Amino acid sequence: MHRVDDIFLASETCIIEAMRLLWPRLKTLVELSAAVPMTTIMQQPDKFSGKRVVIVLSGGNLDLNALP
Repeated sequence: MHRVDDIFLASETCIIEAMRLLWPRLKTLVELSAAVPMTTIMQQPDKFSGKRVVIVLSGGNLDLNALP
């Protein structure tokens, strides 16, 4: 693991919160796994402050009938 700086964990509750935060702002439904990076930034803003961060958001595997 000499090329890994950090590992972050995210709870399902926080991931769903990130999904709900993204929808009204971007008008994009993202799948749970795509919301994990956003969750990490929301939980640890000091780690990302002042940095350029890119998150890939996707919704290809989203089942609209099973939204949390």
